[in-house]
Amino acid sequence: MSERVVPAAARQRRRPTKQGVVLSEGLIVETALRLIEEHGADALSVRRLGRALGADPSSLYRYFRHTDDLMLAIADELIGRTMRIWRPTGDWRADLRDLGLRMHAGALAHPRAAVLSSYRVTGRAYEIQAVETILGVLRGAGFPDAEAVRFYHAFVDQALSFGALDSASAAMPKPARAAEADVWRATYARLPAETHPHIAATAGHLVADMRHSSYPAALDLLLDAAAGRLEKIAKSATLREANDETGYVS
Repeated sequence: MSERVVPAAARQRRRPTKQGVVLSEGLIVETALRLIEEHGADALSVRRLGRALGADPSSLYRYFRHTDDLMLAIADELIGRTMRIWRPTGDWRADLRDLGLRMHAGALAHPRAAVLSSYRVTGRAYEIQAVETILGVLRGAGFPDAEAVRFYHAFVDQALSFGALDSASAAMPKPARAAEADVWRATYARLPAETHPHIAATAGHLVADMRHSSYPAALDLLLDAAAGRLEKIAKSATLREANDETGYVS
């Protein structure tokens, strides 16, 4: 695609496509998502996308400057699918846990697109909403601004990283996934204690656990660390207030 994008107000197509569908940015993104899951990154060709939409490929320039612009829109839509269904409760830890799990599930629902978009910064509406929301949860919980940004960064990178990792695995052919999962039982579980005592001692747990994503456990560890840090911040603030009242200088 080129730089010939048309302003939003002028994007509405007057006539339906050959398939009787009126083009829109949302329809193009939805179609691109489907094609990516079916064909991988090669689906983001103007010709293939136009054919799937029943439209002249050049008409896509009315909505996106180039394929990377479309990829950013796809990445933002994946964020939007999480933000549209997530509802905060006021419990910062429970809210972030729920949001993280939903982000991870959203990546697994579109594994190929998640792998392609997990490292992108879109600067678009849903990403901005997510940044504002997560920082609001952390600041509302009592984290100072610098700490809120630090935990926001760790939280988002962890969710995106695990989403990409587990999505890459999910995108593998089923026989390949099954073969890799079987390695824990066929290889690791059979290693002798004489040469590999720690693997042998934990083999049953390895076989049971390694077939699943470790993201929920990693997320809980991060949130536990954040809760511990918040407790220290609160104690320090209480101590400072007490010292101010007594005039004691530490």
